[in-house]
Amino acid sequence: MIPIPQDKEYFSIGDASQITQIEPYVLRYWESEFRLLRPSRRDSGHRKYSRKDVETILKIKQLLYEKKYTISGAKKFLIEESRKKPEQLKMDFASDSAALAILKETKALLADILKA
Repeated sequence: MIPIPQDKEYFSIGDASQITQIEPYVLRYWESEFRLLRPSRRDSGHRKYSRKDVETILKIKQLLYEKKYTISGAKKFLIEESRKKPEQLKMDFASDSAALAILKETKALLADILKA
């Protein structure tokens, strides 16, 4: 597998095919099966895959080819995954008095700014 180039934000179907090692006709089929995979179109009508689209393709490939999901099972998995809310970062400042002091100072400064 070729790594996703960091200098590009959008990819043609040929580029996406080369990066993911999935044939273009399979990518077009997956677009019809997976609602999460909807590349935008250029003015000329050609597909324009975003970095997120390519990552979705790689996820679908993993589910179908490595984990042996059916297309139906992969759809359900991706839908459930997209519905999950991202976990909130939990920080314990009680044990870090320096960080707690900085937060209290920042809060006081913001309160002063709002009063002004």
